[in-house]
Order: sequence, then C-alpha cells, then structure tokens
Amino acid sequence: MFREQRISMAETRFIVAGRLIDGSGGPVQRQVFLAVRQGGITGIGPASGLPAGTPQTAITDLSHCTILPSLVDSSTCLSRSPSVDQAVRASMAGADATARMAMLARHVHYCHAYGVLGVADGDDATGLVTRYRQEKEATIEIRASGPLCRTLQDCGKEAPTRDFLKIACSGDIAIREEPSPGPGQEELCRMLSCRGGRKAVVVANGRRRVAEALAAGCDAIEQGYGMGEDNLRLMAERDILWIPCVVRARNGLDGAVGDGGVACRFSQRYISPEKPVPGAEAFWKETLAGQLAQLRLARKLGVRTAVGTGAGGVGILHGESMVEEMKLFLRAGYTLEETIRSASEHGARFFGMDGLGMLAPGRRATFLAVRGTVKQLPRKLSYLEDIYIDGRPSTAYRKV
Repeated sequence: MFREQRISMAETRFIVAGRLIDGSGGPVQRQVFLAVRQGGITGIGPASGLPAGTPQTAITDLSHCTILPSLVDSSTCLSRSPSVDQAVRASMAGADATARMAMLARHVHYCHAYGVLGVADGDDATGLVTRYRQEKEATIEIRASGPLCRTLQDCGKEAPTRDFLKIACSGDIAIREEPSPGPGQEELCRMLSCRGGRKAVVVANGRRRVAEALAAGCDAIEQGYGMGEDNLRLMAERDILWIPCVVRARNGLDGAVGDGGVACRFSQRYISPEKPVPGAEAFWKETLAGQLAQLRLARKLGVRTAVGTGAGGVGILHGESMVEEMKLFLRAGYTLEETIRSASEHGARFFGMDGLGMLAPGRRATFLAVRGTVKQLPRKLSYLEDIYIDGRPSTAYRKV
C-alpha cells in the first residue's frame, strides 16, 4: 500500500499504468500507480490503493500501457553517418560544419523518437558533439568522451570537455589481423592515468587485449569479442561493466548472407554495396554465436552489462538499433526485465545520467509508455505511445 508522505493532493499527480517494468531487473508489476510531484516519483503502489478523494483531473490513465524507463545507448557516435553507402559516409565526413551539425541533430532526434534519452558518444573527433551541446538545447542526455584515444597523445586532447575516457585497444572485428598492434599494457596504464577521476571505457577484443585492459584498471570493456571465460570471471569479481555491442556481428552476418545484395535488417532494408566476400558468412556466424555464448555466460556469472549499439557504424542506426540489440540480449537468455535494466539503469548509473534509469521513489518520473502487452516488447518500442519527461508528456515527441 502506498503511504503518502506529506504530499499535497493539489501538487501531486498520479499516473496509473497497466504494467510497470521499473528497470531494477525485478518482475513486472501490474495495475500500479506512480505518485509524481515536481517531476519526481514520490511513491509507487497498487492502483486499487490510490489515496481516497483523488480528483480525476489529477490522474493520468495509462492503464492500457506498459511503462518502463527511458533507454540509454552506452555506445554511439552521433557525428558519424550509419549509411551502408560508402560514398554517402565519405561525403558526410567531408561536408561543412553546418551540414554535419544538421546530421547530428537528426541523429539526436532519431534517438529521442525511439525512447533513447541518454547516449554515450565515444568518438567526437572533430568536436562536433561538444559544439552541439554548447549551442543547442538537446532533447536527450549526452555524455561524450571527446576524440577516441588510440595513443597516449590522444588522451590529452580536449580533456576539459570529456565526460569519460574511451580508449581503443582493438580495431574493427571484421579485420582479422590488425594493421597495428595498438597500445601495449605499459602505455595503456599511462593512458588510463589521464582519466582524471573519470570513468574509462576500453574497446578491446581477444583474451590478451581484454586481460591487459583489466590489469591496467579500466572501468568498462566495450565489445570484448573472444575474451573468454577467465576475463568474464574477473569482470564479475571486480564489477567491471561490459558493453558487448552484439548488433555489430548481427549486421555483419546480415550483410554477408546470400549474394551480397539485399538482406533484412531491422525494419528497413540493408543494401550491401559490395560483392560477397568468400568466407564472410561463416566468419560472422561464428563471431555472432561466440558473442551470444559469452553474453549467456556473463549473465550466469553476474557480470554487469549495458546495452550499447555502436550506432554510427555501418548500417547501425541511431535509436532504432537499440531494439535489435535488446532482442539479442533476450536471445542470449536474459529475461525482458534484465534486458531493460541493462538498457537503462546500468548505462545511466555508469555515465552519471542522474535523471534517467530505474523508476523508483526519489528518481525522476522520466519513462516510456508502450501500448500493448509485455510480450510485445521490445518490438513495440518502435511504436511508442508516449514519452514522459519529469511526469509530463515530452513536447519533442510526435507519435507516428
């Protein structure tokens, strides 16, 4: 039963939900209300226990909806085009600042439209994201690492604007032999010493690279393809966050299947402009299966995971790709509630997004409303009923 704690009826609104997934990883709650005052949640209780005499004007009826926390994409590049057409990607990379800023604004809009209200941008090489945050009123929370660090010298660039440090120890997983060895463990330790109290995310693949990153004292591993059980056990012991980015492998497989022409990807069509590469389908099948197996083991071992898509990579769309990555978590054996925790609370807490994450008393009343049943998630996240910011419908969201 909800206990009112000196809450004025005139100042409090009650949001009634048919189903609530609060982002804690706990079970779905049915027929509940959220008491909201000054944008924050002051209580949660059964809908049957609404305070007596509550005026109808103080109640928002979402009894036909499932509500859940807004999403956080823990790996994005807002300033990069996800187009599969290399000519488009090259033209946008070489475009003037006005055109690139307009593209970035579209990516922010796409994130908001899919309920992704928080993103961690990992490669602001030109300072575009920093400029956007300074000049625009963003509709989502953006945490930026500044330029991706590949050398010790990179770590000193734009340091005042960094929210977190992101270091690349491994290249694209599609390149089986890396063109350069990347920083050794000694240099990696020096790079991590530049964090200045910030969290440090290391992009690393393979047993050796991940082991070096963990030994150097990173706070999170991104990708982690082929890192093996020993590294996963160590991450569980040290509470190191893992951002697996499984959709990268899924996209690679989709683009490799068949004749290299057209393959189904998300709700759109994936057009592969290249001829099929011999052995690519087998490579991506093995890579995807291996990452899903690691994710399954991570759940068993208790590794803390966060959903990150790598949006801005080839064919990985901003906003929309969150749904696909969440489906892959489910495929690896995560429950829906666990998946939503990884897609909201874990990323929000790691990147310091205080207004996002789990729905609980003392937290902000920022959430997504989805018409339909729990069994229709996460697919229904592509068709949101509404987005609520601090207990009120978002003025930036337009239902389509």
